[in-house]
Amino acid sequence: MSKTIIIAEEKIASSIYLMRGKKVMLDRDLADMYGVKSRRLREQVKRNQSRFPENFMFQLTEKEVDDMVSQNAIPSKQYLGGSLPYVFTEHGVLMLANILKSDRAIAVSLRIIEIFVKLRELLLTHKDIMIKLEQLERKIVKQDDRHKKQEDEIQVIFQALKRLLNPEQPPRKKIGFKRGKEE
Repeated sequence: MSKTIIIAEEKIASSIYLMRGKKVMLDRDLADMYGVKSRRLREQVKRNQSRFPENFMFQLTEKEVDDMVSQNAIPSKQYLGGSLPYVFTEHGVLMLANILKSDRAIAVSLRIIEIFVKLRELLLTHKDIMIKLEQLERKIVKQDDRHKKQEDEIQVIFQALKRLLNPEQPPRKKIGFKRGKEE
């Protein structure tokens, strides 16, 4: 490859959304990173439809787009170009590099896959910490009642650690125009 493609990790990470329980990226964001027009990317996908099963790519519904806009994941529907966007999973991103066949597409896809892997590793690390905490908590609970005061103090520490690792997310209020009894 003659040129090194540098895309900030933050830009890629901020372009990854959770839809239908999968981490995905919008076709528009991918087209921008690959240096092609969204229309061109969609054309190539349609020509190679058999390479993109439902677990590689799917089209968002009107409600999913509205939810993304209302949660400020995307600024507005105009950002999407006036049609329902396609989203690509990690495997779909890799397949895009195969059908676009440019050095830039390959380099960007590899970078995106690295970010997906980092995210997965972070989640596994978080999960491992929780498992270890629970094992330690069970071990301490089984100890003798003589150490009840120490045990209570340690329980408080465990509860604080769990709150730090799993903070409660207050429900978000919808913004924008409200009809009649929606308030």
